[in-house]
Amino acid sequence: MSRLIVVSNRVNPPSDTGVATAGGLAMALAAALRDNKGLWFGWSGQTVEQYTGQISMQVVGGVTVALLDLEAQDQNEYYNGYANRTLWPLFHYRPDLVSYERSFDEGYARVNTRFAETLLPLIGPDDVVWVQDYHLIPLARELRARGVKNRIGFFLHIPWPARRILNTLPHHDDLAQSLFSYDLVGFQTEDDVDAFSDYIVHDVHGVASPDGRLDAYGKSIRVKAFPIGIDAEDFAETLKSERATLFHRMMIKSQRGRKMLLGVDRLDYSKGLEERFNAFDTFLSNNPEMHEHLFLLQIATRSRDEVDAYQDLRNRLDNLSGKINGAYSTVDWVPLRYVNRPYRRDELAGIYRSADIGLVTPLRDGMNLVAKEYVAAQDPNNPGVLVLSQFAGAAEHMKEALIVNPLSREDLSEAIHRGLSMPLKERKRRWEGLYDDVKRNDVTRWRDAYVRELTAAVPAEVRTGELAET
Repeated sequence: MSRLIVVSNRVNPPSDTGVATAGGLAMALAAALRDNKGLWFGWSGQTVEQYTGQISMQVVGGVTVALLDLEAQDQNEYYNGYANRTLWPLFHYRPDLVSYERSFDEGYARVNTRFAETLLPLIGPDDVVWVQDYHLIPLARELRARGVKNRIGFFLHIPWPARRILNTLPHHDDLAQSLFSYDLVGFQTEDDVDAFSDYIVHDVHGVASPDGRLDAYGKSIRVKAFPIGIDAEDFAETLKSERATLFHRMMIKSQRGRKMLLGVDRLDYSKGLEERFNAFDTFLSNNPEMHEHLFLLQIATRSRDEVDAYQDLRNRLDNLSGKINGAYSTVDWVPLRYVNRPYRRDELAGIYRSADIGLVTPLRDGMNLVAKEYVAAQDPNNPGVLVLSQFAGAAEHMKEALIVNPLSREDLSEAIHRGLSMPLKERKRRWEGLYDDVKRNDVTRWRDAYVRELTAAVPAEVRTGELAET
């Protein structure tokens, strides 16, 4: 019987206590593996003086995981370097923040080779391998070079950039070509599929078929959008937990009758936090009658502190939050509560439920599961309003949200005002449509749709042979 092997940069299944940060990838993958008797393979997050290739096997939160350690040089060049200083800003449409260094390229190739060599003995003849995200784009090519014939799929959790953006990356053609060693390449949205197909057709002179097949580099692959969801049933149970109830009551008491706007994000320049703060400043300036009647709680969990761009962003947000509070605060009211510590998933559930407005306004995002968690946490009898960026992948399906351009202060300010004044009947109607989508397109459907498509894919050697004949 075949197993599902998930491969990702970090292996971080949530523990049985429900501890998790705002990110949704760990929750989604753990839900996909628990009932599948699968394996989750990746970096332990630890560094050693000399790489040995040894694997640590353990069970975490009901998921069997296989971990390997990397050298400090690997972490600096592969993770902090190529993954987070090169690909992440480029794929999020920030070429101005991209760093190109040869050592980054070398580290990225080296670690993908190490992943392939270490994973190889763990792959059974019938196993299906599912590789996750931009850290490991070349992994299938490395596995194929070592004789692996299994079906191998890839899923990109972040956006795929427009071809003119991708063209600024040195060796962009090699990166795209490596994706043709997979059987199935999945994206979050149809927009991402179109961007990748556009690059292959116009820059590589490949051929795109109406059935989702792309032919290029003498190979043929399937590409398709698989919008990721949350574990809606599990989240509903989380809302009933003692910790979620405690935090909900605590937040209601803390509000003191005021309306609460809420943002929950990693501290990242792709999340539009500066723009959100500035839009809130505009809202306060334009609506003085609302002073002391509402506040914004922004939870921004620190990440990638080793990267200069993140340190700079943190400093700017510290200054901006201080400026806003200095301009508008009174002796018993602070308009902006800015918090950098992480919260458990059950704690976040209680906080979500307390918020009148959920602000999910990234400048660019693959999907954004916070938007779905916020909707799932709402009281059906008195739901809050989701304000959602048009540049989040979730906006492709969550049409009942208030869709905004996060780069426009006025657009976001007006959406906040509209959400706060929205009649209960309209709030219920919008929430019902959003919640129906969250339940229908949950993580189980995402998993089943992707794995079903991958296991039905024609094996690589057959596809290559057919293409050669044509």
